Amino acid sequence: MPFMKPRTMAATRYLSPHDLPATMKTDNFYRQARFLTSAAKFNQCPPDEGYEVAFAGRSNAGKSSAINTLCDHKGLAKTSKTPGRTQLINFFELDAQRRLVDLPGYGYAKVSVSIKKDWQGNLATYLEKRQCLRGLILMMDVRHPLKDFDIQMLEWAAHIGLPVHVLLTKADKLKKGPASASYHKVKGALQAMQGTFSIQLFSSLKRRGISEAHQVLNQWLERENQSNN
Repeated sequence: MPFMKPRTMAATRYLSPHDLPATMKTDNFYRQARFLTSAAKFNQCPPDEGYEVAFAGRSNAGKSSAINTLCDHKGLAKTSKTPGRTQLINFFELDAQRRLVDLPGYGYAKVSVSIKKDWQGNLATYLEKRQCLRGLILMMDVRHPLKDFDIQMLEWAAHIGLPVHVLLTKADKLKKGPASASYHKVKGALQAMQGTFSIQLFSSLKRRGISEAHQVLNQWLERENQSNN
């Protein structure tokens, strides 16, 4: 039997926007991430075993850049000048039992309605049925948080008991006051919802918030007691 472990519900935690140093060191464990495979359909996913953390977000929320920053690998998750082009579920292997998963971006892609329905259906099936999925990193542009898709994802995650950690991306685009205001707005919305949610500010450009995000990933991937080496 493949190794599968039930999802654990972490305590809700909120990271203060005032506690983020300007730069952060990348845990060497994440530098070993490598592309494993892509799946156009749910049944093409790798064996449902071990631990996975998925990344989701609107197509212009900086999802690929965040993955690349967290793994200190610029070309790991492909970025595109046309947001929304990625329609596959992309798997990146950290070790034999741990993977990061780049889910299709939602938003801008100019594709047919039928293709978009298939793509959204695969996303929903993955989130609901993938037993080794331990948590979801949800990207929101700090300047434009809580769009319809973001709220839909949060409600869906709460419904299926999936923990979510929100990265308010592109924090470098706002001054400290507006960034803090956006943080507290989203924090308040999360507290009002029935789910296991946490939140932080994040900037790929300035490399802010990497260690905080790694702490969440380590917990979900069961690396809490590992040192950053």
